[in-house]
Amino acid sequence: MASAMTPQDKNGYQASAWHFAALVAGNIALALGPWLVRLSDTGPVSVGFWRLLMPIPLLGLLAWRTRTPGPIDRKLALMCLAAGAFFALDLASWHVGIEQTRLANATLFGNSGSIILMVWGLIAARRAPSGQEMVGVAAALTGAAILLGRSLEISSATFVGDLFCLLAGVFYAFYLLPAQHARGGLGQWTVLLLVSIAAAPLLLAIALAAGEPVWPGEAGWTPVVTLALSSQIVGQGLLVFSLGHFPPLIIGMALLTQPALAALVGWLAFGEMLVALDVLGMVLVGTALVMARTRRKPRVR
Repeated sequence: MASAMTPQDKNGYQASAWHFAALVAGNIALALGPWLVRLSDTGPVSVGFWRLLMPIPLLGLLAWRTRTPGPIDRKLALMCLAAGAFFALDLASWHVGIEQTRLANATLFGNSGSIILMVWGLIAARRAPSGQEMVGVAAALTGAAILLGRSLEISSATFVGDLFCLLAGVFYAFYLLPAQHARGGLGQWTVLLLVSIAAAPLLLAIALAAGEPVWPGEAGWTPVVTLALSSQIVGQGLLVFSLGHFPPLIIGMALLTQPALAALVGWLAFGEMLVALDVLGMVLVGTALVMARTRRKPRVR
């Protein structure tokens, strides 16, 4: 029986003030990720390597504490390793894009995997889209076209940055597919651990091949360590705590605080101004993200 502190709705969701606070705080922590990537002087791919490497001991402890009895399913473990490869490509593309485009654009396009999964689900099901799905896809395409056009007006570099973030969204969708399947059998923390173990060395290899500096320079370890803690532990940990207590629509709307906060940080820290057309494009893409997420519970990045 639900207590007064955790009211239960007709769909079985139970949420308290702590769950709502965790949902908001987790999104705030994740929204600061692009800013911390820019503050780091390692290299965009290299900071992704540190972001995944540093939390591995804590993820290992959490996975061990929540493990299920018996040997680990090898097939699911291999799926996690495959997901890790796509996650490495996702972070590499996204972090490169963050360096070249506006923070708000990077956050929106980097989370476009939900829309891609919605389209993929329609193709796999071999059915025509519903009215809501058609509106969502149309809004996504229109909003993306507006934002890409605005980036091209500003600079070819920001346009290329947007394309890198869109590519990251594609890789993110292919990361979610095997990770989502494996999560039911292995648990959230085991999946995150295996994904991190697979992705970290791949990111290091990409960074070295690109000639990036791996070790922090004058900026020091502060932005690197803060990114690892805020994105992989605080952000994801709080969302893991809160996700099961809200319907997907609320989760989708809450996740849209990330591009809003990223836009604020971009304006305050880097002077990235938004005009009315930018806001319209973001609203359209944001609407599509909410529509896509109402069909499934989202996964955190």
